[in-house]
Amino acid sequence: MASRYLSMNTGAWLPRRSAGRARRVIKTQDNRAGCGNNPRMPEPAKPLRVLVSEGSSTSAREAVTILGLAGHAIEVCDPSPWCLLRFSQLVRKFHRCPGLRDDPAGYLAFIEQLLAEGKFDVLLPTHEQGFLFARVQQRMASRAGLALPGFESYRAAHSKAGFSRLLDNLGLPQPPTRIVTSAQQLRDAIRFPAVVKTAVGTASRGIWFVRDANDLEAALQDLGGGAFADEVLVQDLIAGTTEKAQSVFCRGRMVGFHAYRQVMAGVGGGEAIKQSVRRPVVRALLETIGQALDWHGALSIDYIMPDDGGAPSLIDCNPRLVEPFNAYRSGVDLVFLLLRISLGEMPEALPEGREGVLTHLAVQALLGCAARGGTRRDIARECRRLLANSGHYAGSMEELTPVRRDGMSVIPLSITAALLLASPKSAIKLARGGFGAHLLDLKSIRTIEGESFGRER
Repeated sequence: MASRYLSMNTGAWLPRRSAGRARRVIKTQDNRAGCGNNPRMPEPAKPLRVLVSEGSSTSAREAVTILGLAGHAIEVCDPSPWCLLRFSQLVRKFHRCPGLRDDPAGYLAFIEQLLAEGKFDVLLPTHEQGFLFARVQQRMASRAGLALPGFESYRAAHSKAGFSRLLDNLGLPQPPTRIVTSAQQLRDAIRFPAVVKTAVGTASRGIWFVRDANDLEAALQDLGGGAFADEVLVQDLIAGTTEKAQSVFCRGRMVGFHAYRQVMAGVGGGEAIKQSVRRPVVRALLETIGQALDWHGALSIDYIMPDDGGAPSLIDCNPRLVEPFNAYRSGVDLVFLLLRISLGEMPEALPEGREGVLTHLAVQALLGCAARGGTRRDIARECRRLLANSGHYAGSMEELTPVRRDGMSVIPLSITAALLLASPKSAIKLARGGFGAHLLDLKSIRTIEGESFGRER
């Protein structure tokens, strides 16, 4: 229900370039592609030096594209030497770091050392690294600009159980939900069809669609005993269309909002094609959540628009920006807003963007085609449509691998296409390949929550 990942990489070295040179090259590429800079957003006074907290997620990849189009000097750290953002000419320098999951203290020390040496203007947490930074943000504040809420607010949004309780407290709509702590409680609470979720999980990890007793037993087997060390949610399955909304808040005040719907699915529930929509009701719901949490920074939600025409039902929350390019293309530059807030500014709220703007992720489209049983011929046909911007992709713009602006981004797309043409059944394995050390698990969360974590020596 959030970013999807790819871990296919290359050993190509990424050369340094000055921020000024980057600005000139990017503007030339952007104008040649016919997109142009976002006319609704003011130009930043100067290029900023931005440290991106990981390089594996699609959200990080899209944020870097937007940062690069604005001419900022971007550096990325990630535990994988072959992460997705190694395939980008927009990244000035890559830093291999300890994994957040396996060594959160080591990851924090590495980031602090980079900030001490690098004179960065902004630290941009594009994924679950925000959980760690929120825990120690008082000591991070003097090192670089950073936009995050208080730790307790972040925890409430990050945990599926915490978010469900928040919705209950605020009287906001969600599917009928039960929170359980054992296999027997889950059996007693479930009503088919249902969705079972672990309290911790992102990118559709820890989610099972359970339609009958056989599905339930399979989910329980996957859960094992360890999952019940924390809470598990079981929710009634609501028939409808899943959509996503993104926002940026400044001290509890919403300053940017965007929503989109899925036009075509990729793999694992991700979007292959998106279309921007206007959802004033969802905007009001998200505004209520942000005000209640005194939110500062980026906040995204997933929701269902029921088939029966009822009110939207909130199903998930991500305390970050999730794949922000559709918003950018629609005229709402949430990444730029996030930079301004990170630097301590208090910008005016942006108007909503254009409705009906189409964007797509070619990698997701190919993975989705293969995962749905597509043959080599089907995948080759999809490749031709993507190259010609025809069929489903007519009038749509690529958002994950912007080859015209960033030539190296063709590498993961080409590798994905080649692997799927060789073995279409490898789609699920490829999609899961990025659930790596840059993400949190229950053990690392408990470590970060510990009383002694982050104490300066």
